[in-house]
Amino acid sequence: MAHGQYFETSHVSPRQLDVLWANGWRHFGTYFYRYWINLTDEGVRHVLPLRIRLSDFALSESQRRIRRRNRDLRVVIQPTVIDTATLLLFERHKQRFTHNIPDSIYSFLSPEPASVPCRNEEVAVYDGERLVAKSFLDLGKQSSSSVYGIFDPDYARRSLGIFTMLLEIAYSQARGDKFYYPGYAYHEPSHYDYKKRFVALEWFDWQGTWHPLPNGHRG
Repeated sequence: MAHGQYFETSHVSPRQLDVLWANGWRHFGTYFYRYWINLTDEGVRHVLPLRIRLSDFALSESQRRIRRRNRDLRVVIQPTVIDTATLLLFERHKQRFTHNIPDSIYSFLSPEPASVPCRNEEVAVYDGERLVAKSFLDLGKQSSSSVYGIFDPDYARRSLGIFTMLLEIAYSQARGDKFYYPGYAYHEPSHYDYKKRFVALEWFDWQGTWHPLPNGHRG
């Protein structure tokens, strides 16, 4: 159970997206939310909105290894399409979870994900003709935000979740974006800690200010 604020809308402009993200907002489909406390099975967790200042970003050595490990894969970036291959990949991705298992990919995306409520592009990764990973990236005016990512459990050793994040970051840099928002983590240790292992991370204090994240370069 989360404590926060919510609203629904079918359209948000790129400039409005930048403002929302800068104030800790996220969205799944047309449902926008922000919350600072979450009650989980492990107890109370304090939400940590994150972003990367792209002008200062650099790859860590482990991230360089992930890129090298996956250089045999084919990458396609295009407006988001939920086709049969994507739905099948999502069903395989769900097998990773033992609790809080997502019902549907449409829990995260609208039925028109490329344009509702905003422009969204997919980062699709193929091994030959086989779709093995896909992530979904919102595009604002000067920022981007990762919505969700899925990958084939058979390829777990390739760290495809991190790989698609690195592809999203590179794409955002090529667009000239200032910030990339990887989503929420917690102040406390959690399974979201992989988001903290990037250079040039900042965190939001819920009072209107972003701060450098100590030790955000690890990984």
